[in-house]
Amino acid sequence: MATKVHSFMTSQPQKADFPVIYLEGTAVVQVSPRLSVLEAIGFKQTCQILTQTDLHTQKIVIDFHNTVFMDSSGLGALVSNFKIAQEKGIAFTLRNVTPQVMAVLKLTGLDQVFPIESEKSTALIANSTADAHKHPARKVEPLPETHPSVTNWMKRFIDVIGSLVGLVITTFLLIPIAIAIQIDDPGPIFFRQVRCGWMGKQFFIWKFRSMCVDAEAKKSLVPNQVQGAFFKNANDPRITKVGRFLRRTSLDELPQFWNVLKGEMSLVGTRPPTPDEVERYEVPEWQRLDVKPGMTGEWQVKGRSTVHSFEDVIRLDLQYQKKWSLVYDLKLILQTIFILFRKNSGAF
Repeated sequence: MATKVHSFMTSQPQKADFPVIYLEGTAVVQVSPRLSVLEAIGFKQTCQILTQTDLHTQKIVIDFHNTVFMDSSGLGALVSNFKIAQEKGIAFTLRNVTPQVMAVLKLTGLDQVFPIESEKSTALIANSTADAHKHPARKVEPLPETHPSVTNWMKRFIDVIGSLVGLVITTFLLIPIAIAIQIDDPGPIFFRQVRCGWMGKQFFIWKFRSMCVDAEAKKSLVPNQVQGAFFKNANDPRITKVGRFLRRTSLDELPQFWNVLKGEMSLVGTRPPTPDEVERYEVPEWQRLDVKPGMTGEWQVKGRSTVHSFEDVIRLDLQYQKKWSLVYDLKLILQTIFILFRKNSGAF
């Protein structure tokens, strides 16, 4: 006989409860209509309790039939629960995935990672697709509006104009920078690295190479001088002589104007994290992925190389989201330009 459990919440107050139906080793978790930061914390706690060995859970089914909104925090909780279930040897499946949730999963490529039972979700998506053929202007799978900056057309217009100007400057400086890199340390001119953008979607960030060619292989040999889920070392031996100049003047970041033009980044935003950093996030920390990453932002003008803890990065990123406006973006751009011409202001 199935049992219905309602009291899986712990001491922290949440905006939503997550009823669980438990039957013969299978637990079906009913997800709330919204899965944002507060709900996501409760959602993670619910699934963590289900993975306790004394409950003998063999399979967890996440039922999304009521869910119409999921932001980066909800996505982070879902990923965390999936990993915990895998570690415990518990099957983890999504059921009745709505178009809104499916849109987020497809954006991040997680639709290819999670097992998805497609009975109701397939029907919903099929019906939406049929409606879209009748009404072409209708969005089949609308993406969540996690922050007003993401959909602001004026911010995007400024990004496009700014990136085009930046790419022109990059073109003029390309040859001297390329020659300097080759003379100092022969190898590729550009360095690309996987970073996580809006909602955790991965993309390749581009920079002028400032380290030796085998820098990634040597990373484990360099001590981390900052606390938390990111890496910095003021005297990193992997950085070349030319690389130190490029970093001090931020010239190494000029190729990122291409990322801005493509829409993967913005001129102003949050610091773009690496996937291994994101894997260490707790649910509230995923909030920093609610906006596009930027070439500059709060961490550049108020922290830059003096930021030595991940908590400070989170604080500055969330502060940007709270204060955001077009005027504030322009203010941060001007402050960044001023800092770049100030002595000893560069990154390491």
